[in-house]
Amino acid sequence: MQLEFVSVEEFYFALTLAVKLLEEYQDEALVEQVRSRLQEKFGQPSTIAPGKQNTFNYVFRVQDYDNSPAPQLILSISDWQNKLRLSSDYGWTLDADRKPSRTERFQQREEFSQIVRSVLQEQLGIELGSEE
Repeated sequence: MQLEFVSVEEFYFALTLAVKLLEEYQDEALVEQVRSRLQEKFGQPSTIAPGKQNTFNYVFRVQDYDNSPAPQLILSISDWQNKLRLSSDYGWTLDADRKPSRTERFQQREEFSQIVRSVLQEQLGIELGSEE
C-alpha cells in the first residue's frame, strides 16, 4: 500500500461522498504530533478550513490496495474537536444516484484500518495508540 498526497489544488477531484469515519483518537498531543508531521512532510493540507473544530485535513489516494468495485481508494487524516480522525471510502461506493452504499469489502474495514495504522507508522513516522 502506498499513499499519494492529494494537494489542495487536486482535492476537489479526489473528493468522494463515500468517505466515512474509520477510526478516531481522543488525544490532543497526538493530534498536534500528527499535524506537525504531516505539515513537515507535505506542507499545506489538502483542504483549507482553519477553525476551532477542524484545522487540518490531509487526503491521500491509496495505491496498490483493492477497493473494487470502487475505482479509487481515499484516506483522510484530519482533526475534529481535538480528536484525530482517520476516514476512508474503503468498503463503500457510490450508487447510480451518487449515494454511498456498502460493498462486499465493508466487513474488512477493521483489517484495512490495521494496515493503515501500520503504513502510517512506516511511511510517515506516525505512531497511533488505541482508538476511542
